[in-house]
Amino acid sequence: MTELERLLPADKHDLERAEWLVALGFVAVEPIIPQILEWTQDPNWPVGQVLAPFLAGIGAPLAPYVRTVLSGDDDAWKYSLLQGVVLQSPALAEVLRAELTRLAAAPTPGEVRQEVDQAASEVLASLT
Repeated sequence: MTELERLLPADKHDLERAEWLVALGFVAVEPIIPQILEWTQDPNWPVGQVLAPFLAGIGAPLAPYVRTVLSGDDDAWKYSLLQGVVLQSPALAEVLRAELTRLAAAPTPGEVRQEVDQAASEVLASLT
């Protein structure tokens, strides 16, 4: 485990470490952005409520990391990420327009069950 990874929250209530990551800023924590994104899997986790606005504020540079989640098979995470991060960042949403259009127009059955298609449509509607 790297020194940076030691700063990751220990659990969903570890607000102190979440706030440290936010204070460090994107450039400093970019190597562990995939691990930080994991804390957006459940919108009820307290650390996620600290980290989601930080992630949304990163904007377009976050797109490659979000694409990885959106191309994966964790549909609940996709929904949570769209609602908690992408919807809050017009710059990020614009860069992800193609992915959002696919999710809205041609969702998988799992994406439909988790309402990912609806979340993607909501993000797209926010761009117009």
